[in-house]
Amino acid sequence: MTNGKVGVALIGAGNISTQYLDNLTKFPDLEVVAITDMFPEAAKARAEEYGVELHGTPELALEHPDVEIIVNLTIPAAHAEVGRQAIRAGKHVWSEKPVALDRESGRQLLAEADAAGLRVGCAPDTFLGAGLQSAIRAIRNGEIGRPLSAQTVMQYPGPDLWHPNPEFLFQHGAGPLFDMGPYYVTALVQAFGSARRVAAMGSKAWEVRKVHTGPKEGQEFTVEVPTHVSAQIQFEEGATSHSTFSFQSAYMNFGYVEISGTEGSLLVPDPNNFDGELKIIRPGEDDWTVIPTTGPSNGRGMGVLDMARSIRTGVPHRATGELAFHVLDTMIAISESVDSGAFVDVASSAPSSEPLPEDWAPEAATLDGVPA
Repeated sequence: MTNGKVGVALIGAGNISTQYLDNLTKFPDLEVVAITDMFPEAAKARAEEYGVELHGTPELALEHPDVEIIVNLTIPAAHAEVGRQAIRAGKHVWSEKPVALDRESGRQLLAEADAAGLRVGCAPDTFLGAGLQSAIRAIRNGEIGRPLSAQTVMQYPGPDLWHPNPEFLFQHGAGPLFDMGPYYVTALVQAFGSARRVAAMGSKAWEVRKVHTGPKEGQEFTVEVPTHVSAQIQFEEGATSHSTFSFQSAYMNFGYVEISGTEGSLLVPDPNNFDGELKIIRPGEDDWTVIPTTGPSNGRGMGVLDMARSIRTGVPHRATGELAFHVLDTMIAISESVDSGAFVDVASSAPSSEPLPEDWAPEAATLDGVPA
């Protein structure tokens, strides 16, 4: 790449690729070299939509000399294997969440990357948006004193109401815990540090569900996982949280995150979004006060950009594979607790990272003159 730009290529041209490409094609420090998919016609259509010249099968992305980062947007079951293929091809890899579906695959991916001197990054990168970054800064600046506890809620009837192909969201490796949990657990880890043990219960309202929209409307499919999970997490410094993840509530309640400390509580923006309203309340006050949020909120792809800039400048990136593995490890522990009815320890740790500078500007060309 010229002028220090970092070349990226997508593997996976499905629905979520548009959210990434809306940003990746506009960030001056990145160049989208190719869009690929196991269905090359899907890659071709997406490349034409975004004015990307090269498109084809994943081999094109893995073999192209100008590609430094593979953006892995495949289905969850393929994340770990595609990530390993990227590492073996000498590329850094950014993965959609989760980084893997089991601990062994996640450890293997990180070990291969470490041995090769390559980086792994992983969604969610929503915590890099102005909403959660402002909350993290408020916590670290002591606005609520010592953090003590949190409550989070994500509940609605389920994606079978709106998704044309919802079956995979009710299979092993998905469900409300693994589909939406990464956003909430990542936000909690940013607030409290690494999780240390969990306790959880779960339920499944229906063994079979129906598709409600699209060409498969009316078709039935089997539900493999709990569709309601109630989880408690204890963190390394003693703080605790309680989280609800549900695909079986008639009442839709998304993005509720309340973090309490010795001197106040924060009402944090939806961790599935990059922005939103941040509020604080202190003992004796009758209502919440809005705290202005600062920083960028461009959307998906901010983590790819942070990783690319960090590669060039030789500093750690923030949405690391180690963080993603710790979140995965915690969610697997929650699932194991649901099955066993016992507390389950979390052995891994999440690396700490500094908040983004408030003037961090995705639209700026910061790598001009930085050697590739």
